[in-house]
Amino acid sequence: MSGNGRRAGSIFWVMASAIALALAGCAGNTGGNSGSGDPGPQALSAGETCQSIRSDLNRLDKEGVPNLVERQNSGQKLPAAQKAKADLYNQLLDKYLGARCHV
Repeated sequence: MSGNGRRAGSIFWVMASAIALALAGCAGNTGGNSGSGDPGPQALSAGETCQSIRSDLNRLDKEGVPNLVERQNSGQKLPAAQKAKADLYNQLLDKYLGARCHV
């Protein structure tokens, strides 16, 4: 076998091994709380539901709050009232995602 043929064969086996390892790692990560470090869904506060949080997020979406969040995340200073809305939006989104409302 020539030098190029051996090199191509070696590259093939290295790539095949890397793919096999990656797939084995993905196969073991099935979600849930099966030792993957996933804490599972977070409980909502009394009186809160996924629908109520989604309703609040929709209201803030209509008010343009996601743009305020983007401005805040990019480092721009916001007036206190706008900052409060951006912070509220982030808190609601954290609750919504943490409770797995989107699943």
